[in-house]
Amino acid sequence: MTDRVSFWEWIGFRSVGGIAEAGWGRTLVVAVVSFIYFLPVLFIIFTAIKPQGLALSVPPTLSPTSFFGLIPDQFVFTPTLDNFASVFSRVMTAGGQPESTGFDRFFFNSIVIASASVLLALVIGTLAAYGFSRYPLKGNDTYLFVILTTRMLPAIVVIIPVILMFRAVGLSGSYLGIIMLYAAFNLAFTVWMMKSFFDELSTDVEDAARIDGSSEIKVFFKICLPQVVAGLAATFVFGLILTWNEFLFALLLTGPDTRTVPVAMNQAVSSGGRGTDWTLLAAIETLFLVPVFLATFFLQDHLLRGVTFGTVRK
Repeated sequence: MTDRVSFWEWIGFRSVGGIAEAGWGRTLVVAVVSFIYFLPVLFIIFTAIKPQGLALSVPPTLSPTSFFGLIPDQFVFTPTLDNFASVFSRVMTAGGQPESTGFDRFFFNSIVIASASVLLALVIGTLAAYGFSRYPLKGNDTYLFVILTTRMLPAIVVIIPVILMFRAVGLSGSYLGIIMLYAAFNLAFTVWMMKSFFDELSTDVEDAARIDGSSEIKVFFKICLPQVVAGLAATFVFGLILTWNEFLFALLLTGPDTRTVPVAMNQAVSSGGRGTDWTLLAAIETLFLVPVFLATFFLQDHLLRGVTFGTVRK
């Protein structure tokens, strides 16, 4: 006697038995939802490769290709890379010569400041998280809550005392000042994230290593740390995204030599007094997405395991 298959199983929305690969029905739904979420990014990328005069054209130009005649010609545009070249060098005034915009320095600043601050927070936060997890103090939860409160206040509330402190110690406009500030604000997130990963580890192997004479440093670096690599990757990516997009602190605490891309982006809003150059702005945004996309892409295996760590027990 053959097993009867329900309608939902037949169209791929329910597995026939147990845990199995997603059917074509679920795959199709996920693909459609993912495409809807990706549409704004796709719109930015298409705008970045449009000629400037077509950014606000009516009817709108939607695609660089007709997809074998599926899209009418009036909605198709000829792609260009001139906007990406204009990000780094363009004519600032009518009749003038192309000048450097300094965006190569701004991208360098964003990469250095974001990476250094996240790595610094990751080193300090991981050590602190291990201590809170393995050697809890009296009132451990209270200390963790106090650490978390540093992320509860919006940046606009603390910006005035931070500016005064930076001016008093001479850190305004310096790499060291903005890196330390970002690291301090990422520290609470890092401690809470990494503590949850250390709490999920079994202490049996650690106890056995201590009985065999291993020091606490060796237990941490040889036993615990390799098991939370996924957590390190997930924490790094989330911290990088938060720091990469930060605007207010970068606006008020960086100088001409340490300015980051979010702050410098307002320089591209006006193009020679002719109004907003949307294609140039879209080109900057497209380039701004690349570093975070690459970091997420290369760490995706660890990231997936990191965000699901502890949800399924074997």
